[in-house]
Amino acid sequence: MTWVELIAALVSAWGVWLTTRRRPWCWPVGLISVLAYAWVFVDAKLYSDALLQFAFALLIGYGWYRWLQHIGEDGRVEVATLARQQAIAHLALGSLGALALGAFMHYRTDAALPWLDAALTAFSLVAQWWQAKRHVAAWWLWIVVDVIYVGEYVYKHLLITSVLYAGFVMLAIIGLRAWRHAEPHAVPRESLP
Repeated sequence: MTWVELIAALVSAWGVWLTTRRRPWCWPVGLISVLAYAWVFVDAKLYSDALLQFAFALLIGYGWYRWLQHIGEDGRVEVATLARQQAIAHLALGSLGALALGAFMHYRTDAALPWLDAALTAFSLVAQWWQAKRHVAAWWLWIVVDVIYVGEYVYKHLLITSVLYAGFVMLAIIGLRAWRHAEPHAVPRESLP
């Protein structure tokens, strides 16, 4: 499985790098990576992560569509702000999703880390939704989620993937800086979570 994991990791890193640059090609590259990672996660019995890849595939289609509607003159997607009330509502939904999925995985499957995997899955979906909507706040959430993923993947002996997610943390920091620089200047910083 290591070669599939390596290919998935390289394609994923390329997709996230394109996202930090606000390039719409991040979406089809991301689709290739999530399909490869679905296979890796099923083999590792990280079923919530595998389901997450299929959910990502759906969000990738949506994100690509949304981004193509908001391309600036420089060929990059325009950044949008996220209202605090929306951020709180989305995080609350993520929490409820984490509890529901965690309970299902704990009681109905042989998932390796049902509660942690479910929580990371739920909040990854929130971050991916925010990414599709072009919100800077997505990068903050990705940083938190990816740091925790590094530990989970080290524990599951998915070392290539743990290194990838450590790289994702660095890419998320780069993305955060780049996207904040591209934010509409008329929006006060207080509106960001």
